[in-house]
Amino acid sequence: MNVIDAIILGVIQGLTEFLPVSSSGHLEITKFILGENALPQDSMLMTVVLHGATALSTIVVFRKDILELLRGIFQFKWNEESQFALKIIISMVPAAFIGVFFNEEIGQLFSKNLVLVGSMLLVTGGLLLLADRAKQTSKDVSFKSAVIIGISQAIAILPGISRSGATISTAVLLGIDREKAARFSFLMVVPLILGKMSKDALSGELVMSGSMMPLTVGFIAAFITGLFACTWMITLVKKSKLSWFAAYCFIVGAMALLYAGYPFIT
Repeated sequence: MNVIDAIILGVIQGLTEFLPVSSSGHLEITKFILGENALPQDSMLMTVVLHGATALSTIVVFRKDILELLRGIFQFKWNEESQFALKIIISMVPAAFIGVFFNEEIGQLFSKNLVLVGSMLLVTGGLLLLADRAKQTSKDVSFKSAVIIGISQAIAILPGISRSGATISTAVLLGIDREKAARFSFLMVVPLILGKMSKDALSGELVMSGSMMPLTVGFIAAFITGLFACTWMITLVKKSKLSWFAAYCFIVGAMALLYAGYPFIT
């Protein structure tokens, strides 16, 4: 992989991890466009590095919230912070279950299947439209809603379903305050990303071939764009601007389906 490809993948990962347009779907489309040789043997290593960058950007943006959660956990008190931390743990269970017991089946979905990616992008667009039109309330995340949001996150493993789009939309449709919905959505994914990174690192399948430069610039690109996208997304959710991304998902999804049906179009 050359430096330019690494920067492109880093920017795409950094933006689409937080913006509700599906990072996995865009990476699949990018791999399709760049060709088979764009991601060689170290592609899993690059994926781990890029996800690590976006996890770090989330930690930086929500550093105060994370410190409060950790303080609540280690004080061993049943307070607001410890309850919120438990809700995050509960929300992780569905996705963790799918990842552990259906890992091979999930891997088969990531084979440049443009029909699946395009279809799921259309689903994401529909969810965003529904959430944008939902009535604004000031409800907090409950334990029941944490389970439902967690199921949405598990479904978002499908390439083309935006994780942030699915979880934020689900939370908003459940009547949860928009800013709290975005905060919960971004915080709940950090442990999963770190867990997936640890699993991949211990698997022995990470291959380092060639220079460190592509990994480095890819990490920097994903981290910087992740900081921007995370902060921007919180503002957009509060202002009910999700319809912008719904339109984008509809366009990209339709284009992917069109290309899948007519692969000779270039």
